[in-house]
Amino acid sequence: MRDNRRRMELGIDLGTTRTIVAVHDRGNYPIVGFTLANGDLSEHYPTATAEVGGQLVHGIDAEQAERDGAPCLRSWKRLLSHTRQDELIRIGEVEIGPVELVTSFLLALKQDLLTRSNVSKLLKEPLTAVISVPANAHSTQRFVTLDAFRRAGFTVRGVVNEPSAAGVEYAHRHKNTLNSRREHVLVYDLGGGTFDAALVYIAPGHHDIVMTTGVATLGGDDFDAQLCAMALSKANRAFPDSPQARADLLRECRAAKESLHPNTKRLVLDLEALGADAPEEPVVIQTADFYERTRPLVETTLEALDVLVNALKADEDASGEVAGIYMVGGASGLPVVPRVVRERFGRRVHRSPHPASATAMGCAILAASREEGDELVLSERFSRHFGVFREADTGTRAVFDPVFQKGTPMPQHGSGPLVATRRYRAMHNLGHFRFVESGYVDDAGDPTGDITPHAEILFPFDRDLEPGTLHSVEIGRLHREGPMIEERYEVDGAGVVAVTITNLDEGRGARFVL
Repeated sequence: MRDNRRRMELGIDLGTTRTIVAVHDRGNYPIVGFTLANGDLSEHYPTATAEVGGQLVHGIDAEQAERDGAPCLRSWKRLLSHTRQDELIRIGEVEIGPVELVTSFLLALKQDLLTRSNVSKLLKEPLTAVISVPANAHSTQRFVTLDAFRRAGFTVRGVVNEPSAAGVEYAHRHKNTLNSRREHVLVYDLGGGTFDAALVYIAPGHHDIVMTTGVATLGGDDFDAQLCAMALSKANRAFPDSPQARADLLRECRAAKESLHPNTKRLVLDLEALGADAPEEPVVIQTADFYERTRPLVETTLEALDVLVNALKADEDASGEVAGIYMVGGASGLPVVPRVVRERFGRRVHRSPHPASATAMGCAILAASREEGDELVLSERFSRHFGVFREADTGTRAVFDPVFQKGTPMPQHGSGPLVATRRYRAMHNLGHFRFVESGYVDDAGDPTGDITPHAEILFPFDRDLEPGTLHSVEIGRLHREGPMIEERYEVDGAGVVAVTITNLDEGRGARFVL
């Protein structure tokens, strides 16, 4: 029998609520469908994990297990934005680290791609893909995602910001809107758990990400929660204590929200998840009231978008005109969202015909261009400031030292890492490094706003210090000339930062992936 399998380039959007896979197939970029138990095809793979008998199941199986009453964790991708690599995440009776959780999920995704998808008979291992991460994902989240894909057996050809991938899909679909006067696109990406936005400069064969911004904890889940709160308030009921009842209630609200279309006048919810406490009659929510309740959520996204608009206006070298605002992400399909955005931007707003899939399709387009040798150059930039708090004044205070500024270009695919090196004569007996990322820095250069801590590293400068006792050492000034210390920072194309700290006088050092 003839083997029709071949290596097909994939684009994978590991979404907060849904994971979407697109494939490059002879110039087309269809979305992969997964076969459900009833034989239907689903064009998404649920980003959910359930515990069954002490074991974790994922995706389609997790969704079914949740219906059967198993403890299930949805939208766990949100946890990656504030969970350290050494923290444990509990799902039912199982505790698991972030890297292990994502790896386990991706192993299930790979297996289902090979056995229960509509392209299973065409796929050949190893599976190769370009993958996406939120624009505001910090280095730890990027590392966890990339490392998990590799552990699961995927060959990762590139890691791109989600709105950047959507910008690639826009250029593929809307070439006629771009010209020498309108070379910029604003990508508005409202997903299940995050909002990302990017200002993208688009030229033939080249996309430059000018700036990115976003809200790491705002997405479709929050609209579900608002509808749930409205329904419970109208029914004079409290949010249930049972995790299973909560999950069922939010699922009911999510289904009602996703059924909305522009002419819908009201939402009807049975609140069956409340069990014996459910009201006798369904709860009716007027659509206009729901939109008014959730309008502030949409306005929050516009505040983030204004940062990009103002940056374009301030750029003297830019035309200042936007070719379009491209709305992608599953939550952008809620009618109130494009309505409020159009109030601000008018006819320049374009909604992707496949809003939930645009990111995966953009990734697949990038993957195909790299496979065929006609590579589309995508220039990413740091979406956050990265730096380190270090000791000052004999350890009595810490000062912030920026290493990479927000907007710094990242290395392109195939090039070497971005490198920053610092050398100095040590003044203290012990180096205490606390690495952080932040959305902003103030006039004094200190990080402000959303600050994400990374690794906390102790490195001995005094040759007499024993490595195993560093946490009990009191920091003080050296009584002799300190050694020459080098910090070498390297950033790869995925945005993962590593630092090598070396005592040059003694020739010893250590490397840390942050």
